[in-house]
Formats: sequence, C-alpha cells, structure tokens
Amino acid sequence: MRIVTRPDFDGIVCAVLLYQAENIDSDIYWVEPNEIQSGKATILKGDILANLPYSPDCTLWFDHHISNSPVKDLKGAFEIAPSAAGVIYKYYQAKGKLDNNYDSLINNTDIIDSADLNQDQVKHPENYPYIILSMTIKNQEYADIPYWNRLVDLLMTKNIDQVLEDPEVKNRCKKVIEENTAFENHLTAHTKIVNNISITDFRSLDIVPSGNRFLTYSLFPQSIASVKIRFDNPEHQHVLLSAAHSIFNDKCHVNIGNLLAQFGGGGHAGAGGCTLKADIAEDVIEKILNTLYQN
Repeated sequence: MRIVTRPDFDGIVCAVLLYQAENIDSDIYWVEPNEIQSGKATILKGDILANLPYSPDCTLWFDHHISNSPVKDLKGAFEIAPSAAGVIYKYYQAKGKLDNNYDSLINNTDIIDSADLNQDQVKHPENYPYIILSMTIKNQEYADIPYWNRLVDLLMTKNIDQVLEDPEVKNRCKKVIEENTAFENHLTAHTKIVNNISITDFRSLDIVPSGNRFLTYSLFPQSIASVKIRFDNPEHQHVLLSAAHSIFNDKCHVNIGNLLAQFGGGGHAGAGGCTLKADIAEDVIEKILNTLYQN
C-alpha cells in the first residue's frame, strides 16, 4: 500500500497515522490537489488517498474539504471536520488500530488546519511549537520531499520538544521567523482593501515571498476575507489564487470552497485555492472578487 497525501501539516500528520495503522510498503507520494483534479497525478490500486480530492483509482480515501463532498459512500471516511488527520484518527480508533498516543498532535493539527488561532498565535508563532513547525512546510517544486519524509519519521517517534531540537527543524524554524518579519513588509506594499476584502497581488515580484498566511488579518483588521494572487513559476503560465475568511472577523458569508470549485479549485467553506491559466486569469479573478464583494 502507498500513502498519497499533500505537503502541508495536515497531510504530514495523515501520513504519520497511516503508517501506524496500515501496512505501508512504498514511499509517500506527495501531490497537490490540482494534480488530482487535472489527472496529472498517477493514482494506483492500493493507494490510500488522504487530504486530497477523491480519485476512483484509489483503494481508501480520507478527506474533510467541503468542496470534495462525495455523492455516494466510498471506502475510507469523509467528514466535514477541522482536519483530515482527525478523520483518519477517528476511523482507525474505531477499528482498534490506533490508541490515544496522538491526541495532542491531532488537537494541534485541528487548530492549525482550521485556522482556529488567536492574535498572539498569529503575531508570535515562535511561542507555539506546533504552529511554528507547521510553517516550515512549504512546497517549492517538490524540493522538500526529504524534509517532509523526515517530519513524518520524527512525529512518529518523538514528542514536539524533541522534534524542534532536530538540527534541520531548528534551522527551518529560525528561517520562518526571519521570513515572517520580511513578509509583513511585502503584505503592506502589495495589498489593497476593496469592499472589506484584502487583495494581495504578488505577480509583479520575481520571487514570491512566503510567510505567515494569517498575518494579513492582523495587519488589516477591517477585512472580512483575503485573496492572494501570484504566478506559479517564472514562465507565468498559471496564476495561483487562494482565498479565505478572516479568522478574526466572521462577517464573510461566501462558501470559499464551493466558489473556487466553479473554477477548477476547491477547499473548505472558509478557505480554498485554485490554479488558473494566465490568459483567462483576469476574468476569473474579477468574477471571484465580485462574489466576495457582494458577500
């Protein structure tokens, strides 16, 4: 069996649980949701798909995104829940294959993936071990696969304090803190507020900055939702768009996952993303923004 999941904190924790509960005999296959939706990912019989859209070629499927809600019962488990890892944990505990050893890990995964954060956690993630660890996970053309695999191994055998003492993890956490400081300046320079929606457009930058994705809600408290726009690579063939409700202002009533599913993306009610062809991106972005403006 093979684990197929996405490279974010929830996906990594999904892999931790599946290694404990199933007989996994292959390396993890890391993919992004749009690769499943476009058919670029190769899904095989025996694969366990987690935290990703459903593929009929898999053997088991676990997910929690509202835009991926199944129309019929499938093997595995689906539930609108704070994290896919939580869905997996519940499923295998009911089967007696997982004990309560991962309660703290799952509780923190739920908090991180559902963005159930307070102002201090957003402004000072370095003071919250699981949050700062989650920020070290990035996908830059799959260059970090060895690191993602390392985190899976670490989280299976060590507590969070021991994980943070790992030299590579410690170094990445330090870099995240530095990036977050610079990211605040980039957000301020490239964000505008229109009808209480914060729109951050990084397409003018050769190198897209990375940083705390929740920081925009502290910097622009009047915003009820955020939209971030950037190119996917230097060739500018595709535009990546992500959108989310503010985690501090609950006045946005648009179902983000369902909205972006209309344009080949998806996600949760409160957050999601989509990949757009560059030649049609402007028209699609305008439609998405108009829906958010109307709220």
